[in-house]
Amino acid sequence: MYALKDFGSFHVGGRIVTVSGQEKRTVAFTPSLVLEYDPNGEFLVEQVYVQYFIPAERKFPHPLVLLHGGGLTGACWETTPDGRPGWLHDFLRQGFAVYVIDNVERGRSGFCALEGVWDGEPVMRTAAEAWDLFRFGRPGDFAAGKPFEGQRFPLDAMESFQRQFVPRWTSTSEAQIRGVGAALRRIGPSVLICHSQGGYLGSHAAIENPDCIRGVVCCEGSTLPADEQVTPAAVAGGPWLLLLGDFIDFSPRWTATREATTAFGDRVNAVGGRAELVELPDAGFPGATHMFMMDEHSAQISEWLGAWIRKNC
Repeated sequence: MYALKDFGSFHVGGRIVTVSGQEKRTVAFTPSLVLEYDPNGEFLVEQVYVQYFIPAERKFPHPLVLLHGGGLTGACWETTPDGRPGWLHDFLRQGFAVYVIDNVERGRSGFCALEGVWDGEPVMRTAAEAWDLFRFGRPGDFAAGKPFEGQRFPLDAMESFQRQFVPRWTSTSEAQIRGVGAALRRIGPSVLICHSQGGYLGSHAAIENPDCIRGVVCCEGSTLPADEQVTPAAVAGGPWLLLLGDFIDFSPRWTATREATTAFGDRVNAVGGRAELVELPDAGFPGATHMFMMDEHSAQISEWLGAWIRKNC
């Protein structure tokens, strides 16, 4: 158990989009409330929602900032699909202040419904795609429900997990990086924990805002900054921990990601930063899937991770 000293939320970032020349129209807000609606004016879009939790007994000076991956929201850190406390609660029990982001166009940040502001259409993720992408089992074994031997994701709660999936756009990365950067500047010096697509977005925001960074934990980042972006000044804020799970050798997509992650870590070290690559099976956590904050040993992983942060950040 833990007690909170404070909790709350804020929105940050975004930009104004001006709409003009559109005709007014009648809108039924409810069956009995029909009003004239003017679609013209100035609209603020691309804001980020941040919820924060400050423990009463704080044991580390810098807060942790949790950034979700693609097609998910900050809810992924709260409670695991099978009902166990998520990393949010694990880290609060360890005495960390925790800030949880809903990035641009996700969750309580909301999405932009104005035509022409974002390119493309939103996309959704199926359970079959998640099975493959998140390394629960081989793609051909989804229908039979046959997972990798020893994998630790709670597959009995797969439908509960799927309820967390939300639409995502594929054209909003620049806005999302700006949003994470705005959140980091508002929060101040912190340790950023980012996952999957959030690893791509968070790592770029981190190197653009090194004064706000006391450490970065990149959990299987989908893409990492290019060599020319990794300068001594960009990685001077704190150490980088690059985490990978299990079963990577079964997926060409993830073996390529491991190679790119290794190269990124080498680049950080080459310019005078500090990067450490850890594959979770080597740290004592075999069976870790891409969703290791939800795996059955997620609490043990977060305990190990908290110790690493206290020692290195």
